[in-house]
Amino acid sequence: MTEGNPNAPRLVVVSETPIELCQFLKFGGLVGSGGQAKQAIAAGLVLLNGAVETRKRKKLALGDRVTFAGQTIAVGH
Repeated sequence: MTEGNPNAPRLVVVSETPIELCQFLKFGGLVGSGGQAKQAIAAGLVLLNGAVETRKRKKLALGDRVTFAGQTIAVGH
């Protein structure tokens, strides 16, 4: 995250890619459990690179940005 840009996504470093969207939401701290992640995704509340994503097992790649509840995180390595 760039200190001068509060809208910049927080980089979440993962050991392996691809990572599933539901796992990344939990790992990145946007939800408290896998069940919450799945519910949020199914409800259409999660954006992947700016578009609604409803596939909980969608594979993410480096640089993908996930937004939920006003927070954005990006897949890093």
